[in-house]
Amino acid sequence: MTKTDTETHKECVQQFIDLANAMKNAGMDVNIVSGGLMSASALYASFLVGGNDGGLTTSGVEKVSAVYKRELERIQKLKKAANGL
Repeated sequence: MTKTDTETHKECVQQFIDLANAMKNAGMDVNIVSGGLMSASALYASFLVGGNDGGLTTSGVEKVSAVYKRELERIQKLKKAANGL
């Protein structure tokens, strides 16, 4: 059976959360773990858009930032709905 993009996405997210929890359980400060994940994501997004040698233009930074903002808003909406808020 072929996985849907949504299923693959959920598995990917879970792997990152598992890694973050392993780092936390190994004694790393959760703020450092969170910052590291954010930095890694930003580096990867920059690579996807600008390649190895390129960087993001101001408009590229704004576009990537908008995607992060939408995802954060989506997650907060889901969390609030799950908690009856």
